[in-house]
Amino acid sequence: MNTPPSPPGAERPDGASVRIGALVPLTRPGWTEAGRHLLAGLELGVGDVNAAGGIAGRPLELVVRDTAADPQRAATAVDELASLGVAAVVGEYHSVVARAAAARADALGLPFLCSSAVLDALTEEPTDWVARLAPPQSHGWRTYADFLLGAGHDRIAVAAEPSVYWASGARILRDHLAPRGGTVVELDMRELGPTGVCDEVVEHRATALLLLVGNPEPAVSVVKAVRRDERLADLLIGAPAGQPEFAAWARMLGDDGAAVPFLRYLPERLGPLGVRVGTTLRERLAEAPSFVAFEGYDTITVLADVLRSHGEDGPDVGDAARVGYGAGRARTAEAWPRVAVEGTRGKIRFSRTPGIGVWQWDLAPIQVVDRDPSDPDRFRILHAGGA
Repeated sequence: MNTPPSPPGAERPDGASVRIGALVPLTRPGWTEAGRHLLAGLELGVGDVNAAGGIAGRPLELVVRDTAADPQRAATAVDELASLGVAAVVGEYHSVVARAAAARADALGLPFLCSSAVLDALTEEPTDWVARLAPPQSHGWRTYADFLLGAGHDRIAVAAEPSVYWASGARILRDHLAPRGGTVVELDMRELGPTGVCDEVVEHRATALLLLVGNPEPAVSVVKAVRRDERLADLLIGAPAGQPEFAAWARMLGDDGAAVPFLRYLPERLGPLGVRVGTTLRERLAEAPSFVAFEGYDTITVLADVLRSHGEDGPDVGDAARVGYGAGRARTAEAWPRVAVEGTRGKIRFSRTPGIGVWQWDLAPIQVVDRDPSDPDRFRILHAGGA
């Protein structure tokens, strides 16, 4: 791996904090609830690392930048964070934003550990600088397609908005369902309102409608329209991207928001670390932590282990003031395939997955769950699959 030169002013006096850049959607049109959970996990992870002595006695410091779901804003933030001398960049939830951040990090030679975005093509070409915790979209959405078939649904309608992410999801579903006798019809939300969606679902005799749209709107309005349409009393509403995971969904929809299956990335049972972290996150968030919060915590757990063992403060690199950041960043990126860390959701290891250009945790847990109609605050596991 070629080591890019350190940016001007990047050298840091020995003994100062180890700075980590964090990309998080905190304002609209970003999915702010996901951003809040992601940041809570990142911050708790940093706090736990520092309580355990930091990185060779030096504290981690999180330098947060709001992406607001804007790819250009994310790319600009990566440039700024690199100039500030961060050891690595972490975070992001939106796939198209993470893709822009990954491309910029790769160009700069800056390690990027992506917490939560799932788009398969996170980078155009294979790179050693980027690693990812969330499973690729193709793995998760194929698991979701298997759930649909197992539940007897082979005529699927998708209400979709224009987006690389939504288009990729629709293609994955179609490619996986077609050889098994399933059909997928796409409904363009640029042309249809909620009532129009209902009419199209009836016309196509679909038994399931998947929401490949933004949250809260138009997702919430579509759900309300379907629930009130007597023609669609038996229709399954699904949201593979995870809209019902967050408490706001239940607050906005109440009972209408139950029984909407979605993907989440948690194991059936958390281990001791996961239970402890989950308890603390619940206290901080004043609500049940989502899988995104756990992804944030695991991000810091992995990066701290890499920095302690292989990164800029590794045993044969020397202090950052002497070598600059380029060598330290290269050592961090070179360490992705040697990661073996116990996270909140299992043992985390990175490998090269066919068709994926970044280092990938290929055994991330995948579930299809929904909110229980008898208790919308309770989740039911409907289907589980490995990546």
